[in-house]
Amino acid sequence: MDDDVVRLLPARRGHFRLESGHHGDLWLDLERLCLRPEPVRRMAGALATRLSRHDVGAVCGPLVDGAFVALLVALELGVQFTYAERLEAEGDDGLYPVAYRIPDALRAEVRGKRVAIVNDVVNAGSAVRGAFHDLGRCGAETVALATLMVLGSWSGEFAAENGLALETLASVPNEIWVPSACPLCARGVPLTTTAPGEARDGPD
Repeated sequence: MDDDVVRLLPARRGHFRLESGHHGDLWLDLERLCLRPEPVRRMAGALATRLSRHDVGAVCGPLVDGAFVALLVALELGVQFTYAERLEAEGDDGLYPVAYRIPDALRAEVRGKRVAIVNDVVNAGSAVRGAFHDLGRCGAETVALATLMVLGSWSGEFAAENGLALETLASVPNEIWVPSACPLCARGVPLTTTAPGEARDGPD
């Protein structure tokens, strides 16, 4: 399954600023993930099988692409689906400047429910972190994090710190840096320009 996930996600190397504000040298073009839905549907089924042991009553996916995977997982599990919208803070150049929020019409629907956050790829965890905190404000109990692919160590650390089960189909070593400690910045490597929309849907 690891190879199947990797093949779906074209990778580029360079010097990138991730949504979280971290810098990294790996970029995955996640907009292409659902270009051919059938492989993603199969992988969502595998994630749903793993999540079935955690007795979840709802699945939450961060917009954009993570929500597509989450919807497929919710269908497989036969549970409620919700999503977290991306809210960008203007002029905030620090770490984790982007918030995620459950829409007003759905907030009461997750109150008191055991929820799994499902994403496509998790790297620095900006979307997962944002969804987790807002689900807590909604009165939901987040019990699991599930993703097609984990990059680096953030997901395992976040899951352990917050008592979450972590389910993933692929795990790839990866390193990211705060800007002040970025070796690419230190060598004077310019940030790689990304196409419109990619800063939203990179491997974060």
